[in-house]
Order: sequence, then C-alpha cells, then structure tokens
Amino acid sequence: MERTSLDDAPARLGPAAVKRSLSSALDTTELAMNYYELAPGETFGLGYHRHPEQEEIFYVQSGTATFETEDGDVTVEAGEAVRFAPGEWQLGRNDGDERVVALALGAPREANDTEMVRECPDCGERTRQRVALTDDRDALLTYCTACDAETGRFT
Repeated sequence: MERTSLDDAPARLGPAAVKRSLSSALDTTELAMNYYELAPGETFGLGYHRHPEQEEIFYVQSGTATFETEDGDVTVEAGEAVRFAPGEWQLGRNDGDERVVALALGAPREANDTEMVRECPDCGERTRQRVALTDDRDALLTYCTACDAETGRFT
C-alpha cells in the first residue's frame, strides 16, 4: 500500500495553476493520475492532443470544464466524468469564472506518443508541435514542427 497527500505530490510544469502528479507520489506502474486546479482561461494540456495508446478519464470535482473534441465542445460539470478512448483528440479548459478542480487518470501510465497541435502565429494555422524543457528546467516550451517557431511557454 502507498499513501500520499496533495502537498506531498510533486508539482508538474504546465498551463494549469496547479498540477500535481499523484501517480509519482504513489509510485504507480500502470496508471497515470494527476490533480488539477484550473483558473479561468487555463487548460489541462499544452494543446489540442491525443494519446494513441492511452485511455484518459477526467473527473471534475468542482467548477465546469469544457472539452474541445472532434465532435464539438463537451461540458463536464462538478460530479461528472468524461472518458477519451486511445486516439481521440481533446483539450479541456476552464471557460467559467470559478476555479475547476479535477482528477485525470490515464492508462497505461507511460504514453509518450502524444500528438499535439497548437496555433502557430508564423504559419497562421494549427500545426503539429514538439515540446522541450528549458535549459534551467523551469518551463516547457512548444515549437511548431513546420517552421520551428516557439508557440508557448508553460511554467
């Protein structure tokens, strides 16, 4: 058995006000589990993405999350959950005025094949992206794979 508290779970870089890796704190082998708090306007992910090998579930504890999907936006209220099958495109965000608190669960835990698109100002459209860690390891940077323009910085 393993036990932890949110305070003991390591913080992770990203676009959310709070992101903590419960799977790291609990040393899980097959399940990724992250705790999120999104301020208004923030997102769960770095861009519109899919995990070809990973199933993902978001449980919203408070607030309302809106998920962009291939079929349009889906609203998930407090006390509700949403599941994305492997390969489904999605990006969750907080469009409301109150903080969103949610848990994200993914299996298998290691899903390094994430495909992501973001708006590239140089290309004028959404393009495939790559993610890099800054040299001082204090931020994640996203880059357009078509023109190599930096498209985002996340601390």
